[in-house]
Amino acid sequence: MTTRRINLSLLAVAAIFLLGVVILPARVQGQIAVRNQGFVPFSDPPINYRGEVNDPVAQLQRRVETGAVTLQWDATHGYLKAVLNALHVPISSQTLVFSKTSFQYRKISPRTPRALYFNDDVYVGKVHDGKALEIVSFDAMQGAIFYLLDDRPVERPTFQRAELDCTVCHVTPNTRSVPGVLIRSIFPTATGTQSARTPSYLVGNETPLANRFGGWYVTGTHGRQAHMGNVTVQDAESGLLDPAAGANLSDLSSRIDTSLYLTPHSDIVAQLVQAHQTQMHNLITLTNYQTRLALYEEAAKNRATGLAEGTLSDAARARIEGPAEQLVRYLVFADEAPLEGEIKGTSGFTEQFAARGPRDSKGRSLRDFDLHTRLFKYPVSYLIYSDAFDALPEPARSYVYRRLLAILGGSEHTDEFTHFKAADRRAALEVLQQTKKGLPGDWQPQQRQ
Repeated sequence: MTTRRINLSLLAVAAIFLLGVVILPARVQGQIAVRNQGFVPFSDPPINYRGEVNDPVAQLQRRVETGAVTLQWDATHGYLKAVLNALHVPISSQTLVFSKTSFQYRKISPRTPRALYFNDDVYVGKVHDGKALEIVSFDAMQGAIFYLLDDRPVERPTFQRAELDCTVCHVTPNTRSVPGVLIRSIFPTATGTQSARTPSYLVGNETPLANRFGGWYVTGTHGRQAHMGNVTVQDAESGLLDPAAGANLSDLSSRIDTSLYLTPHSDIVAQLVQAHQTQMHNLITLTNYQTRLALYEEAAKNRATGLAEGTLSDAARARIEGPAEQLVRYLVFADEAPLEGEIKGTSGFTEQFAARGPRDSKGRSLRDFDLHTRLFKYPVSYLIYSDAFDALPEPARSYVYRRLLAILGGSEHTDEFTHFKAADRRAALEVLQQTKKGLPGDWQPQQRQ
């Protein structure tokens, strides 16, 4: 088998482990994945996961094919810089993971970590001296779409869509059982594998800082708060990491050759944002899928029983509102683990990320950071502006808006939604009223009096 054929046949394996799942080398060595063969979840109606998509990478591929965009290859970083530029992914988002995650695991170690870059819709992975870029791109209707780009110079490079093996690990309870992404924190050995008989942590809003970043490099300051980044362990018996060993690190030059990467940073603020949005993406996709599935099944039942079109049973409504409520809770950071001191990054990501947000007449944005007691200043995720959020089908979208208005507007009084001060919730409401397109009519002040 030629190298070219191996690259294409292992498309899915590459994407499976993009964001930090611990790889099992024997599995990769023994499995050859072929696109469009075998079972892929959600392939059937109404989801049709294998159908046409319009995610950012699919859009870029069409521009490359027509010649509207040319991706320049360079001998140092391959297509990486060109792809990041074309997909509007900031270099300052770089995070470095040294756990052996990726089908290119042999080239990943604490001395040669894999670089990850992201924006609101796309994740790009680059292994030093690797053969391919690994990409996850979010489609508004279908969730995570997996791609691999052969990193050798050709006239018109092709983003190959991967399906089969990606869904083995990327449609699991860890991704809310839909095509999605996840970040794990592990106790890594000196080779980058997970230390035997040690736990791992799925990272999201609710994960304490002390359980984050295992198997990752982290640059930035965080005071006396502990985390698991920047260090390795020898065995299970010594599996408890020394909180001080990798703390408040601003220079990685003693750990890695930073000249191999686009920046010398693995910014702590970028790490926190990346962890938040992975599970946010999954919950949006979950709500989308469950709503479409419920409506599809109800339509068939209504036809069979002679019920009026659009009739929705209590069971179907519960199936829709269950994930929608999970989405609302995550959207407003209901279970967010608190921070306990000032956090500062090193790459400029903090400033660049905040600058991209729409602002209201008072200059406020949902992308404004707190970084003292919590991640963001205002209690609504910036991904409410995403195409995927706007694509939520009815009645899920109306449910989310109704619950969100109750929480921000003060009519929801349960303790789980009072972790933010009333002034901050009111500010978030005002920001959305001025900056979010397509809000229901009752969101406007005059409509609620």
